[in-house]
Amino acid sequence: MRINRILLSAPLVVVALVIQVTVLARLQLPGAVPDLLLLVVLGLALVYGHVAGALIGFFAGLLADVAPPSDHAIGRYALVLCVIGYVAGLTKPDSGQHRSATVPLMVVIGAALGSTLMYAGVGSLVGDTAARHVGLVGLLLSATLYDLLLAPFAVPLVMALARRTEHEALVGDGSGSPSGTSGSRDGGYGWLTTGTGLKASRGAMKSVRTGARIGSQRGGLLGKSARDKVGRIKGVKRL
Repeated sequence: MRINRILLSAPLVVVALVIQVTVLARLQLPGAVPDLLLLVVLGLALVYGHVAGALIGFFAGLLADVAPPSDHAIGRYALVLCVIGYVAGLTKPDSGQHRSATVPLMVVIGAALGSTLMYAGVGSLVGDTAARHVGLVGLLLSATLYDLLLAPFAVPLVMALARRTEHEALVGDGSGSPSGTSGSRDGGYGWLTTGTGLKASRGAMKSVRTGARIGSQRGGLLGKSARDKVGRIKGVKRL
């Protein structure tokens, strides 16, 4: 990933995890806990694409796995967010920007349902039966509801920040090359102009010299003819 993406993604992931652990997890809401970390990963994946989305999701999930008060196997949430980030990044259009909020909204709904199902499925594989006691249906409904309520405040802000960093990086790359290109072109044109001026001045000097030679030759011929005429006149007088 680019440096500007890492510099933006790391603080956002850390802040989202801190808010989720210290604030959202202590609200004692029925069912699931609002997943702000998931929304941050979705916002970044929608702008950066599937590769960056998978990487950001993996490291964000791994950080959530080791952060206290984690009570599940390490790597469980990293796998979930890695897959979610990859799939969400696949919805990025070729133009780089979604034309409406319909696709991001559908991505949030699908991610809320998919992450809950995957988390519960991986938990059943490793022997975690907490989802059975709470109720899978209740977890799905509550997770989707909480994420949809929180998404309008988190996802657009994350996407705007991500697009701003991408735009600044493109402007920085574009502003450097055109100016250098124009400078080289101006320099090239100036060099050609200077060379043309020198050639023109040299041509003028050659023409002046040629004219002087022709003038001197004409002067010599006129002088010779004048002397011949004078000699003839003197010869006639002597006769």
